Amino acid sequence: MRVLCSITGSPSHARASLPLIRALGEAGHDVLVVTAQALGSVLDGENARVVGVYADIARQGMRLLFEGKLPIPKEFSRFAHDLWATLGCGPQLADAYAQLLPLARDFRPDVILRDGYEFAALLVAETLGVPHVPAPSGSGQFLDPELILPMLNDRRRELGLPETDDPTAVYRHGRLDCMPAAYSFARALAPEAVAYRQPRTVTRGETLPDWFAELPDDRPLVLASLGTGLPATVLEFLDKAREFGAPIPAYDPAEPLNTVVEALSALDCTAVVSTLGLPVDTTLAAPHVRVVDRFPQQLLLEHARLFLTHGGYNSIREAVRAGVPMAVRPMFGDQQYNALRVADLKLGDHIATRGPEPMIETCRRLLTDATVTDVARQAQQEMLAQPGIEAAVSHLEHLANQ
Repeated sequence: MRVLCSITGSPSHARASLPLIRALGEAGHDVLVVTAQALGSVLDGENARVVGVYADIARQGMRLLFEGKLPIPKEFSRFAHDLWATLGCGPQLADAYAQLLPLARDFRPDVILRDGYEFAALLVAETLGVPHVPAPSGSGQFLDPELILPMLNDRRRELGLPETDDPTAVYRHGRLDCMPAAYSFARALAPEAVAYRQPRTVTRGETLPDWFAELPDDRPLVLASLGTGLPATVLEFLDKAREFGAPIPAYDPAEPLNTVVEALSALDCTAVVSTLGLPVDTTLAAPHVRVVDRFPQQLLLEHARLFLTHGGYNSIREAVRAGVPMAVRPMFGDQQYNALRVADLKLGDHIATRGPEPMIETCRRLLTDATVTDVARQAQQEMLAQPGIEAAVSHLEHLANQ
């Protein structure tokens, strides 16, 4: 089977598809990954060919937006659905389509696996008459199929493709996910996923760090990571949006992590904070708070009582696999949507207000709430009861053989 995998966005998008790409390669299938050059390193060592040709679609969309070539979204915030739909499905999608189509024609895929936020692959699949399936994706589930349908039909019309009145055409051949059906983050129109168990780790050869043995074990372990924070694309958007007159307050990229360190320093816990290279004032850290550049998140979650997270979908699935409640401090895009869903499912809570006090209050309550721990453990059991990733491979094989 020949599988074309198309990925845009950030490294987290590539990491979401990585287990599937690995499983397909290990099953002996021919895998071609088309992505941005900057994301290729995530796939180093995998049994797949990687072609790095994509530009940053979101950045292209922002440029068109501020050049007046895209309609200004009704809501102009870093969480706005209309904004992220425009950046994912706007006219800039034609450039990615033009890059992907010749590669796809040459490769002749039997099936296309796409990052959930990558709609050029959807249009290429429709052009070639090839089945297509989205990989697990927070952005893909955040976008409402009914609301993006007119935008995708605009792109279809521009490319000479048949339009559709079916918003679920984005799921015409199903979708893949790791979350059990009862804990789904997908929009209501989405079909039930072909579900598989979140892998224990994604990074090959990952081990616990040497300093793990030095952590005190007489207090609950709290892990904190805000992902990549606000990437350069979003920071650029915030700056230009303020120039445009949008009601967006000034944003300090160091503020979220500083708040995390300050809040955890006030809690009776053992805490580890990952900065991922982002600026942080380590003088705010109490002795029980260890600040590191990065940590093996999935392995450490197995020992944690609480996860303070930005609400990226990869992190949410990893916390559910480990049975760990979440305090979610969203940063941009789909993360506020995810935070509200975490709270709705009682897997944790949404920290909606800036500053250390709301974070302290939320974390303290979650650390002592047996109910939320019980819900997290139940979700964990349901995820662990799902089949392995081979189920996703089998689904793609079935589509290819139809």
